[in-house]
Amino acid sequence: MSTTEKRHLDPERALVRRKQVLDAAAACFGRSGFHGASMAEISKAAGMSAGHIYNYFDSKDAIIAAFVEQNVERVSQLMRDLEQQADPLQSIVDDAPRHVSEHLDPNTWPLALEISAEAARNPKIAEVVHDADRRSRAQFRAILKASREQKGLAVDDDTMDGLVEAMICIFQGLDLRVVHNPKLNEAALARYMGIAMKAMLFS
Repeated sequence: MSTTEKRHLDPERALVRRKQVLDAAAACFGRSGFHGASMAEISKAAGMSAGHIYNYFDSKDAIIAAFVEQNVERVSQLMRDLEQQADPLQSIVDDAPRHVSEHLDPNTWPLALEISAEAARNPKIAEVVHDADRRSRAQFRAILKASREQKGLAVDDDTMDGLVEAMICIFQGLDLRVVHNPKLNEAALARYMGIAMKAMLFS
């Protein structure tokens, strides 16, 4: 199919097909890894020909880029919801158990780890991941800064740089931690995550 023909694909049908490919790719990447999963394997899981998949994604790199953008949109919605809270800082602390549970969910972390691993060795994916991180980080920082200003807490660049990175490290580290210790005490972890986040956010 030519580029011109691709542009004339029914938008709604294209969205459905793209999701079909992404769902199949997520399962394949989680099972076989990014390099272990072939386009043929993904096409079989998606129930379409490999040639058909190329109508929507030019390569496996393009599929990973789509996953990254999906996550940016998910995080952006979470940030918008957080921004609407009466006290965003306290909401983060109160929601610690939920955040821990979500990050320990085996249906979510394998793909995130696979993308991070690929970003470490693939400059194209690294660029996509870095851009996504910049956008999400800026949105998170703005919310934290506004909330801290209302409470009369420090909002200088060093404070905000350190706080934002520390908070993100806490959440991203959960994905890796459950790989090393799949039987960790989730309730106890959530309790101390809340304590750690409160100490950082309100200091």
